[in-house]
Amino acid sequence: MPRILLIDDDEKLGELLGAYFRRFDLELIAANHPAAGLERLRRDHPDLVILDVMLPDQDGFQVCREIRRESTVPVIMLTARGDVTDRVVGLELGADDYMPKPFEPRELVARVQNVLRRSAPRGEPAHDGRLRFRGLEIDQERRTVELEGGPLELTTMEYQLLVLFASQPGRTFTRDEILNELRGIDAQLFSRSVDILVSRLRQKLRDTTRQPRFIKTVWGTGYAFVGAEPGPP
Repeated sequence: MPRILLIDDDEKLGELLGAYFRRFDLELIAANHPAAGLERLRRDHPDLVILDVMLPDQDGFQVCREIRRESTVPVIMLTARGDVTDRVVGLELGADDYMPKPFEPRELVARVQNVLRRSAPRGEPAHDGRLRFRGLEIDQERRTVELEGGPLELTTMEYQLLVLFASQPGRTFTRDEILNELRGIDAQLFSRSVDILVSRLRQKLRDTTRQPRFIKTVWGTGYAFVGAEPGPP
């Protein structure tokens, strides 16, 4: 049963969601303070975190930043203000999805299930499950990425985007195509959310827009993967 960590200072919300989530074979554990939430994250290793923006002592953005320093666990952020700026900031910090408050519990469950599906291994990978390029290797069976021989930590969305690009080198993906393929970025943000995600991935790949090694901007259209084939051993 997937374990979901809720970090929200509303104790009643945790109780209500806990009972509701059990109907969908989801176990909810709750923490009402940022420090307690981070401790539960380290101790219980949840499969997904639901994180409120409005928290005592630290806001959800600070907590998300701390989570990303040590974990790639999927994060869904909750925001009472429903401000697009809040959502953009959350995406920039590595959140996988977000929901405005108030929300319908069934919609939250649907989003949780969707993010969990995206973070789970997909189908039968081709050949040995690895995508290899010069300086970059993606193991789709283990869902790991190596850059220059060392491990590269990616969020669920970053990993899915990299696999999408690397599985079809040279193809130009429009922003709409990327949104449709990933199905996790709110359509209200349109191309801005895609650009944020690509920018985050590029930073981790140590890529540049002037001399792209892996991801090239196709001006006026979208993005294409330009990683070079691995050289001879």
